[in-house]
Amino acid sequence: MANVTHGPESGHQDISDRAPGDHRFLRANRLLQPSSFQRVFNQPDYKVGGRYFLFLARENQTPLHRLGLVIGRKRAKRAVDRGLAKRQLRESFRQRPEQLAGLDIVVILRGNLDHPDAAILRTEIDSLWDKLLAKRHQA
Repeated sequence: MANVTHGPESGHQDISDRAPGDHRFLRANRLLQPSSFQRVFNQPDYKVGGRYFLFLARENQTPLHRLGLVIGRKRAKRAVDRGLAKRQLRESFRQRPEQLAGLDIVVILRGNLDHPDAAILRTEIDSLWDKLLAKRHQA
């Protein structure tokens, strides 16, 4: 039987083991199962949209904040454009752990991306996070 290791050397880390200020994007912060995506799609508690993205969010009754991305080839033909959008979304998500705690969030690319400017994408993403959080605090 193989020796199974857990912890930093295996790439697995319990979210409670994090040091303050450690905002890595771990597997525990990702929506992985189709059923998790479906729960958010079917009954989002909050919904905000911009030119390129639609954010759907649902309270998840846990201290975790989890992100799922739907970045299709139909809207962003080039892999480099899809990768840029994903990196910008993950980075902005990663920097707001306390604010987003307890939310499952699905982000859908809905505008066509063709040679996008990273600064414009990041501005829209940050604006949508702010709108989402304002809606959450209103409720």
